[in-house]
Amino acid sequence: MRLLMVATLAATLLPLASHATLGGAPGAGTSSSSPTTLRAAPQASAVTGAAKTANSALFTLRESRDANGVTIREYVLPSNVVFAVTWAGPIRPDMIELLGSYFPTYVSAAESRARGTGPLVEGSDDFRIESAGRLGHFTGAAYLPRLMPANVRVGDLQ
Repeated sequence: MRLLMVATLAATLLPLASHATLGGAPGAGTSSSSPTTLRAAPQASAVTGAAKTANSALFTLRESRDANGVTIREYVLPSNVVFAVTWAGPIRPDMIELLGSYFPTYVSAAESRARGTGPLVEGSDDFRIESAGRLGHFTGAAYLPRLMPANVRVGDLQ
């Protein structure tokens, strides 16, 4: 019975596009649509308007949109590791591809709560996920708190 529930949940969450894997290199297996890369600079530079070099950026933001209209944002450290991903669109993205080795934690968090009780907000010191939506409009964020830069707040992830 449990295997059937996991298989059903996985099948529900498997759209056709693939993107970055949380905790891995950015764009690993990205879809054919080319992502737009945006440089994210420290907050101080946004206030002063001073140009910053790539070495001084806290992270790089890579944004892409798949054929289903789902926007995926990858937050990448200078060490080329994805520390957070966010999504917004009419369906959920491929959660297995997006979360990688953290997908089983996501599945167990989803199974442990009653269906239809609101957004999924779960996590630990290693992995956090916030996912919500309704038919035609899904949003969420998954991040690794231990890898987040010190000056970046969860609210900064969009």
